[in-house]
Amino acid sequence: MSDLPNLDLDRLPPIDPALYAAPGDPGHAPRILILHGSLRERSFSRFVAQEAGRLLTHLGAEVRHFDPAGLPLPDGAPADHPKVAELRELANWSEGMVWSSPERHGAMTGILKAQIDWIPLSLGGVRPTQGKTLALAQVCGGSQSFNALNQMRVLGRWMRMVTIPNQSSVPKAWDEFDEAGRMKPSPYYNRIVDVMEELVKFTLMTRGRPALTDRYSERVESHEALSKRVNTGRI
Repeated sequence: MSDLPNLDLDRLPPIDPALYAAPGDPGHAPRILILHGSLRERSFSRFVAQEAGRLLTHLGAEVRHFDPAGLPLPDGAPADHPKVAELRELANWSEGMVWSSPERHGAMTGILKAQIDWIPLSLGGVRPTQGKTLALAQVCGGSQSFNALNQMRVLGRWMRMVTIPNQSSVPKAWDEFDEAGRMKPSPYYNRIVDVMEELVKFTLMTRGRPALTDRYSERVESHEALSKRVNTGRI
């Protein structure tokens, strides 16, 4: 029996990489990291993240989830803290991400923001998020809203990620999941399917094409750094 009982498998086969991949594609399954923004035992943002993971796996991606429990506040612990190191390792591993957050006081949660804040724009010459794809989802306790999505989209741009056009907002989330935490059939579930399908396609289309995110300013910066090392005899 499929782990996706609400999915019409005939209309959503696994994605064929040959239809989207670049000539220099590495060939492995798209690597997707999923972050969620709540520590509650019955966390709807985690339920969305888990549904996203099942869909991505079906579509042909390799999926890893990060559990934010135990992650210290940014600047509240050294960067070698085990949870920080785990998160950064997963960010480096990934080729795309899914961020799923509740909307709290009209914004994403501090729990999700803390995870992003621990991922630097640059780390030892490596840019952990630049050029990677990003899909966004939020859950709401009341009527449908897009505040958290809009905020996360700004943050994705700041992290230099390719944030896909589609997104998901689930209103009255308490009414959209069964007791086991599985999402009920609905247009909101179908939208999450749409978003994950689009994420895999965009990830295949953009990875293996470094020229897409090769920046003039960074080439200048790298050249100046190399020249300085040569002039000071460090190379």
